[in-house]
Amino acid sequence: MKPRAAISLRQRALQHLAQREHTRQELRAKLLRWLQALETVASTTALASGAAAHAATHAPPASEADVDALLDQLQQGGQLSDDRFVESRVHARVGRFGNRRIEHELRMHGAEASPELRSELHASEFDRACAVWQRKFGHAPAGAAERLRQMRFLAGRGFSAETIGRVMRHGSDHEPQPGAHEAASGAAARLSPATTGELHDDEHALGRRHG
Repeated sequence: MKPRAAISLRQRALQHLAQREHTRQELRAKLLRWLQALETVASTTALASGAAAHAATHAPPASEADVDALLDQLQQGGQLSDDRFVESRVHARVGRFGNRRIEHELRMHGAEASPELRSELHASEFDRACAVWQRKFGHAPAGAAERLRQMRFLAGRGFSAETIGRVMRHGSDHEPQPGAHEAASGAAARLSPATTGELHDDEHALGRRHG
């Protein structure tokens, strides 16, 4: 990889990481799409100077192997962490969504919950579902149609059928246990330390602000 291309690729990766946490799979896909877009633009621009001259002088700014090597460096340096992505995503979702939705989102980004985290999420789901239901409705359904509407709402939030049934039976008189939300978030936080110092140093060198 040429030095200029290496810096450009690294800067692009850090721009994404400065906005939010990413998994390796997600960041890899974004960087490859970016390189493909650069190649497409360069090829289109070069048509005016002749395809033969372009083919003789133009080389891709970086390769797939370059991307993988950079991702290895970022993981080793602590700037890229699947565990930290899981922590941030669970923290953002646990108060509003059920386990099916949370785990689906993790899989979509190439991550998965640890056995410990799955256990914490399972233990807290009923309390979290009751809190969501009480904020949205706050009263038992008056009839079958209203009951179905409430159940569909909870299903759309990713709560399990078993949890939804319990909410329909006991949601009106249930008081969520204190810390249910925090317990699930805390289990995610225990997955890895917040090793973000090197990322901040890189951002400072680039003169960028957090998004």
